[in-house]
Amino acid sequence: MKIEIRPEPYDPWHEISAYQLDGALSPGSFGACAVFVGTMRDFNDGSDVSSMVLEHYEGMTQRQLFDLAQLSLTEHGLLDVLILHRVGKISPNDPIVLVAAWSAHRAAAFDACREMMEMLKSRATFWKKEARSDGDHWVSQNTPGELT
Repeated sequence: MKIEIRPEPYDPWHEISAYQLDGALSPGSFGACAVFVGTMRDFNDGSDVSSMVLEHYEGMTQRQLFDLAQLSLTEHGLLDVLILHRVGKISPNDPIVLVAAWSAHRAAAFDACREMMEMLKSRATFWKKEARSDGDHWVSQNTPGELT
């Protein structure tokens, strides 16, 4: 399992490939990997957004991400989890979050990936300040995406 909060940009597809090749997962041990990559939009609430600053509470946020990954590993019988999350100044099209779940079968990987992402968005302590065409704006709530 790998959980990281990063201030610098990253390539999510390179990260997934490198993680698999670095021996975290033995070849042939998994039948599925479900991935979610969230990127920054250049709009929100009817305004253009030119950049965003993403802040977090360092110790608490890292622990929250670790706990949700552990829960998902147990509840879904996953083989491994990778979560990377950006902080700092972010530009449109930059990857913000990567959640990957490996399992023997696709259903567990899909379910776990979506559940981890929804829990991350609703429970992890991140704060967004957008630079908008109408001035700087703190985002008060995340885009809805609840599990059904």
